[in-house]
Amino acid sequence: MNRKTLVLPAVVGLLAPVLAACGGSDGGSGDGDAIVVGTTDRFTTSEAAPAPLDPAYAYDVGTWNILRQTQQTLMTMPRGDGEPVPEAAEKCGFTDTGNERYACTLRDGLKFSNGDPVTVADVKYSMERALSIKSDNGVFALLSTIDTIETQGDREIIFHLNTADATFPFKLSTPVAGIVNPDDYAKDKLRDGFEVSGSGPYTMKPEVKGGVMTKAVFTKNPNYKGSLKVNNDKAEIVSFADAESMGAALDKGDIDLMTRSMTPEQVQKLSNASDGAVDLVEVSGLEIRYLAFTTTAPTVKDKAVRQAMAQLINRNELVSKVYGSQAEPLYSMVPASITGHSNSFFNQYGDPDQAKAKALLDEAGVTTPVKLTMHYTTDHYGSVTKQEFEELQRQLNDSGLFDIDIQGTPWEKFSVAERKGEYDVYGMGWFPDFPDADSFIAPFLDKDNTLNSPYSNAKIINTLIPQSRREADRLSAVESLTEIQKITAQDVPLLPLWQGKQYVAARDDITGTAYVLNSSASLQLWELSRGVSG
Repeated sequence: MNRKTLVLPAVVGLLAPVLAACGGSDGGSGDGDAIVVGTTDRFTTSEAAPAPLDPAYAYDVGTWNILRQTQQTLMTMPRGDGEPVPEAAEKCGFTDTGNERYACTLRDGLKFSNGDPVTVADVKYSMERALSIKSDNGVFALLSTIDTIETQGDREIIFHLNTADATFPFKLSTPVAGIVNPDDYAKDKLRDGFEVSGSGPYTMKPEVKGGVMTKAVFTKNPNYKGSLKVNNDKAEIVSFADAESMGAALDKGDIDLMTRSMTPEQVQKLSNASDGAVDLVEVSGLEIRYLAFTTTAPTVKDKAVRQAMAQLINRNELVSKVYGSQAEPLYSMVPASITGHSNSFFNQYGDPDQAKAKALLDEAGVTTPVKLTMHYTTDHYGSVTKQEFEELQRQLNDSGLFDIDIQGTPWEKFSVAERKGEYDVYGMGWFPDFPDADSFIAPFLDKDNTLNSPYSNAKIINTLIPQSRREADRLSAVESLTEIQKITAQDVPLLPLWQGKQYVAARDDITGTAYVLNSSASLQLWELSRGVSG
């Protein structure tokens, strides 16, 4: 048996008005034993973030992976990616030539897990709720092109957009567009804690200890009626403190599968193994890492400082020393495999060059060495993040142009401090909301961006992003997308570092692993089964 399997994305056609087969509640192969998935994602509540699993607030890959199992959306991403297809909807599509009017027909007989009927009034309520709550992490901005929502009867819903948005079907597949029951989710208040309810393929019961959800137990929802085929009766997500303890649990058989975040050493070991009870699957991925700047902060307010860092950082060395073959250097916020990608940072700066970096600082009159602290999270993107920042620190300090300190903070505090603008320079990761260039641009550069960044470029916001969204054929959007990336490389509000691969390690009696993650790192527990092909 090959211990490593490479899964390539499938080629998917244009947006389908109807998805023929409905999953419903049949098709499960469960034998009563839950399929247990390990993760290093941490699920916590705090005074600053008391409602981590409310779809109007949740905006990271871990919490979205809880919501995708439990809350239905009108659209969903198909196996192998491609264009979104209907899920809670029976059919959807633009009804005008300008991509400003989008209509959906809800599936007949949809129910929430408690048996209440799902109507388009609930869909309207859910999206208007997210827009009105306007959480500080900016997730509501995914729905910001909605002007008004019109309903007709119990099943027809029409979205009138305030501007053309060819990416709108993708946005309707994200958890912020999840359909909630008004009885469970107040209109103007987030739902605190870890309770989640919806009309998705599973119900969820949290196990909580000291304000931390240590386990999420998913049971197939008997009232589910949608497009997904659910291949198991029960699954669990177990949260581990680190990759090493997660790996040990897999070796002992305490869990059946582990996903993010494995260490490079774990991936290498599993990749080289010629026998054993665990298979490693490499899945197409779009994860990126980058540095972000609070561009109004005194230390990095001068664009020359940010440009000099872009001129100095050696991505090849960084990737080679820390991640090996599991990542590739990235020279744009848009990954290489996405339509519209441009190597804008390489075009602007070329290879690392200390003399050019010094010239940039000298011309701007910046005193060297520039003293900075770079911040990173210790527990959200994997255990080797510290090594990554030590290497970045070494590269910058060895130039003599910078005097860099680094500081690690747990995600619970890091994410709050970042949004408050307390860090001048900080490291972030990004798993796209959907596989389109817009999802690597708008969340960072548009109004109400997810970083709460003070950087604002009028041409990007008012002209180039709207221009790119008018094009249903994404090849036609390349010109405006390329211009956005060029401006980003010149102004450096963000500094892309690398693009990563993603892996699944599973015991060899688990099937469906080829589809359990899509390229956006969305976990699809319904694909898994034990000893039966899904």
